[in-house]
Amino acid sequence: MQISTAEIAAWVGSFLWPLARVAALVSVAPVLSSRILPRRVRLMLALALTWAIVPLLPPAPAIEPISPAGILLVAQQILIGVSMGFALRLVFGALELAGQIITTQMGLGFASLIDPQNGTQSTLLSQFYTLLGSLIFLALNGHLLMIGLLADSFTTLPPAPTGAGRDLLWGLITWAGHTFAGAILIALPAIASLLVVNLAFGVMTRAAPQLNIFAVGFPVTLVLGLLVVLYNLPTLFDQLNALFEQAFSVINQLMGRSG
Repeated sequence: MQISTAEIAAWVGSFLWPLARVAALVSVAPVLSSRILPRRVRLMLALALTWAIVPLLPPAPAIEPISPAGILLVAQQILIGVSMGFALRLVFGALELAGQIITTQMGLGFASLIDPQNGTQSTLLSQFYTLLGSLIFLALNGHLLMIGLLADSFTTLPPAPTGAGRDLLWGLITWAGHTFAGAILIALPAIASLLVVNLAFGVMTRAAPQLNIFAVGFPVTLVLGLLVVLYNLPTLFDQLNALFEQAFSVINQLMGRSG
């Protein structure tokens, strides 16, 4: 029994190309890319997903893995996986931005903690919104939809050296602008309420200059900001649901699907 080099390259490539895309998605996607999960767990998850997806894929291109064409193909798969995960990650970036805006308006910008998911410092409300968004994402089975889109992407966008181009990157840039607009919409009730309070304190300071605005204003803005966040929570679910639906729609468009 003789095995040629081309057959060995085909066997390696049939597992290597999907693994590059899956590992890139797992390293960027929300929840799965959390620093709480050890790297070994994420690696095992990527290997398990690849092992389950490979039997469903069409034959891999006969390209030497260790060659310029093979390196280019791996880079293309990494770009596709990162783009899919980054499109969803932008929704959580909108939550973090909304939390930072509200916290700054409340006067709690100095209060920051280490975010266990990203390993960076963030404000209290940013962590609260991120944790709440993660729970909503899991409750809506977003992780299962993400894995389903990953498996379907190999059908609409099979491994090839020319699988991703400028349209993919431009679609991500356009979607990033929409997510920042969503962050403003989430923080808008608190921004408007605290703006009215600050204007009222400005009028009070002009009418009564002896009033210690710093001693009175900080507790009022803090309490009012927390109340606005509390009463805005029921609408947050609908806003996040709409953002997740738009994110999955963007991923479908990036992968060449109409859904």
